[in-house]
Amino acid sequence: MPQNEYVSFPSEIKEVIQHTQIEYTFRMAYEGKTKPGQFFEVSMPKYGEAPISVSGMGDGTIDLTIRKVGLVTDEVFERYVGERLFLRGPYGNGFDLNNFKEKEIVIISGGTGLSPVKGLVDYFACHPDEMLGMTLIAGFKSPNDILFREDLKRWEKTIHTVLTVDDAHGDNSYREGLVTQYIPQLKLKSCPDAVAAVVGPPVMMKFAVQGLLKEDFREKNIWISQERKMCCGVGKCGHCKIGSSYVCLDGPVFNYAAGKYLTD
Repeated sequence: MPQNEYVSFPSEIKEVIQHTQIEYTFRMAYEGKTKPGQFFEVSMPKYGEAPISVSGMGDGTIDLTIRKVGLVTDEVFERYVGERLFLRGPYGNGFDLNNFKEKEIVIISGGTGLSPVKGLVDYFACHPDEMLGMTLIAGFKSPNDILFREDLKRWEKTIHTVLTVDDAHGDNSYREGLVTQYIPQLKLKSCPDAVAAVVGPPVMMKFAVQGLLKEDFREKNIWISQERKMCCGVGKCGHCKIGSSYVCLDGPVFNYAAGKYLTD
């Protein structure tokens, strides 16, 4: 990462993976350490920049899963393998693997909330000997909105995976329902010592955490990601300030015992 934290660096696009009509993963060249849940600022000259969560880490690469929703991301979608994007980062506080090792783990995600927690799932799916067990509850609006289909198939081999959609449009091959309705069905051996990560829309996180607390999870054993209004990434612009906390610096990953006080 450059010494000047405001200076971006060019990164070659190694692979582009389409998930939906508006969501793609860009596999970028990158040498350095990063954690699941951290983010990079992705920029295009003359168009601006946007904060994008790390959705995967490889040998000499990072994955950035991007939704086409505005000026910057529209332009990013015009770039192909071999071309370059400009990055700066990684920024923020990610998920610390040590908080999850040797424990029973529950991951609950809603929609694109699966992206920032994907690296956490990937790690333990590949290292099942470093956990007591894992359940992933991943919810999407419809079958057409599902991300990381191939990864979900791979994860099913080593972890208990619950994939659900709000509306299957008559396709009986999919579970229907909100992620919260599957929380009471958790069969955990180690609760309240089990740990959880919850990432998704604010309303979904609120009720998912409430569901975990009803199942006797301890607040200190739950982590959430408060991605909102991040702009500069270095705590200078103030867009992400909630109370005395800067989401881009102190988060976006927070332990729920502290994160529950971060309300607008």
